[in-house]
Amino acid sequence: MNIVQQPLLTLSKLTKIYGSLVANDSIDLKVFPGSIHAVLGENGAGKSTLMKLAYGVIQPDDGQILWKDKKIDYWNTAVARDLGIGMVFQHFSLFETLSVVENIALTIKGPQKDLIDRIRMIGADYQLEIDPTAMVNSLSVGQRQRVEIIRCLMQDLKLLILDEPTSVLPPQHVYALFDALRKLQKDGVAILYISHKLEEIRELCDVATILRDGRVTGKVDPNETSAQELATLMIGRSIPKIERRESDHKSKNAILNITNLNVKNPDPFGADLKDLSLAVFGGEIVGIAGVSGNGQQELGRIISGEDIKGDLKSSTIEMFGQSVIRKGVIERRDLGFSFVPEERLGRGAVPSMTLSQNALLTAFKKGMLKNGFIQEDVVAKFTDKCITEFSVKSSGNGATANSLSGGNLQKFLVGRELLLEPKLLFLAQPTWGVDVGSANEIRQKLISLRDNGVGILIISEELEELFEITDRMYVLRSGRISTSIKTSEVCPDEIGEYMIGEEREGASNATAV
Repeated sequence: MNIVQQPLLTLSKLTKIYGSLVANDSIDLKVFPGSIHAVLGENGAGKSTLMKLAYGVIQPDDGQILWKDKKIDYWNTAVARDLGIGMVFQHFSLFETLSVVENIALTIKGPQKDLIDRIRMIGADYQLEIDPTAMVNSLSVGQRQRVEIIRCLMQDLKLLILDEPTSVLPPQHVYALFDALRKLQKDGVAILYISHKLEEIRELCDVATILRDGRVTGKVDPNETSAQELATLMIGRSIPKIERRESDHKSKNAILNITNLNVKNPDPFGADLKDLSLAVFGGEIVGIAGVSGNGQQELGRIISGEDIKGDLKSSTIEMFGQSVIRKGVIERRDLGFSFVPEERLGRGAVPSMTLSQNALLTAFKKGMLKNGFIQEDVVAKFTDKCITEFSVKSSGNGATANSLSGGNLQKFLVGRELLLEPKLLFLAQPTWGVDVGSANEIRQKLISLRDNGVGILIISEELEELFEITDRMYVLRSGRISTSIKTSEVCPDEIGEYMIGEEREGASNATAV
């Protein structure tokens, strides 16, 4: 590849400090036109902070930002966009009460009708289809990510910053996104790419900068570096390998049993659930695969007990042999049920509350209340245990949820629910945004729970994850669910084809279990 010598973007000695935390410490980084430049590091290494500095969301405490070797005195998002920089955030920057096209119109000029046509055209070209008139608050995580990517693709791009862009995409759509990025690369667009999927980095990127504890610790050619070597550079130690064997602790009776679930979604942009039946037994991990927007959000709210409205008379929803159709979240938790929702901020945690306060929200029955009073020492002990056991990088139990990186908050939420010692555990996107080492540790803990008789249901668009840890899986598409599929009898590409409705003739190995 012929890359011009003048860098497009230069970050020189950039430093960002939050209280006693040095998020970025004298970072040097150069990005050249036509380069796909990876930034690697474990959760809390400073990647997202660095990208926000590069995009002008936050201002550095020290250092310089140069565009084509010219110093920019005051760098902000408006300046960045005018120069041709677009960014897809890990935590999306969309207004919930506006439609897709209204959100895009905030930064992309033009008549709304023309914007709608462009959104549809780009969505079709890059397999990122989305309804331009849909309200953002009705969209799943994966659909919101599509909106962010489309908005960037509608700019006259010179530099595209992507923070975990494939975390909720099936394999076929990842390939399509890669094709789009390579087209941009050929046109001279520079791409800054954050991902914990190391094989993606090796396939797509031509250079990788390694961050650890807020500092640059190395720069490598990912094509000449193995995934294991990249991971070791990132986390400073060998990746823990997942040890898994066939489950021999499966219970005789299902501990979660859903039969003939039919739900008409009042939201015109949401998905209806149709004749949906599934079962989870104690001592097994069951996965639900599917492209975002096919009913995962609706099903998740029904399983968690957050949505118990609607006509469910012909449906059966049982936990531990009891009907829970009219039981809410707390009543289901009292039975031994725990869950981690896909939205970290808002549903999983209250952003402005401390980690201790967020722990109290679901773990209050773990001795945290006595005669109506909060036992602060018990809350602190539980929270500290969660922080320690799940390697949550924070300033302590008094840190607010929104002060943590996405991956660290995810580790905290998963840890909080696992420490409740559930009998039935439901997780949506359990390792979204979590670095490879921590993700493996979480998955190993889930396998250990399974081996101790816990029933686990996982909704994930991370097919690699489902194939690594599940015993069985279902595929959810257009609100309908497949029969049970034994994980060992299918391959990821087959499941990916089921997810997007392109099942090969004779390829089905789905068997009722």
